[in-house]
Amino acid sequence: MSDLKETVLEAALDHVPFDGWSEATLAAAIEDTGADPGAVRAVYPRGAVDLALAFHRRGDAEMVARLEREDLDAMKIRDKITHAVRLRLDLMEGRKEAVRRGTTLFALPIHAADGARALWETADAIWTAIGDSSDDINWYTKRMTLSGVYSATVLFWLGDSSEGHMATWGFLDRRIGDVMQIEKLKAQMRDSKLLAPLMAGPNWLMSRVKAPTTPSDMPGSWRRD
Repeated sequence: MSDLKETVLEAALDHVPFDGWSEATLAAAIEDTGADPGAVRAVYPRGAVDLALAFHRRGDAEMVARLEREDLDAMKIRDKITHAVRLRLDLMEGRKEAVRRGTTLFALPIHAADGARALWETADAIWTAIGDSSDDINWYTKRMTLSGVYSATVLFWLGDSSEGHMATWGFLDRRIGDVMQIEKLKAQMRDSKLLAPLMAGPNWLMSRVKAPTTPSDMPGSWRRD
């Protein structure tokens, strides 16, 4: 993130609790920093929505930097995911109102696609940071499922007043438990002598799906071999 982008974002955070992620907040941040309005518009071309996205992506970057410094090898996949989600929310402690205002902004139909993409980016950042190596349909299903878990947990966390957010962590454990049950069911279906023949066609189709090799390669590709 450029120095100007970071400086304006940091100044904006003082105004977000009062004015939300809005043009008023961006204008106040420009005034507080004395930045050139034209230069600010160059780094935030869509104004307030780009400002909110920069805040979200900064949180992702901070989470990844922390995870990269930790030894996660001894942890089970479930524990890695739980730890990453908790870390992502812990990093927002003290910025809960900014997160709340962001969920309000991205709930608007005009910005819903931006919000969905931001959730996907967070899920992708988590899976990548914990060493996911899938390159098939599982690459997509893992991120889609975690996006749902993360978004639900954020909404619960925003309304949680329990000490140490213990109610949120319990909610998170239950949601991940639900996902693990789905994965267990999928494994049972693959191993079932009765269901395996019925799933041969769908499994073949799904095996043709290839994950993107770079962010610009989204949404991935179809294997022809």
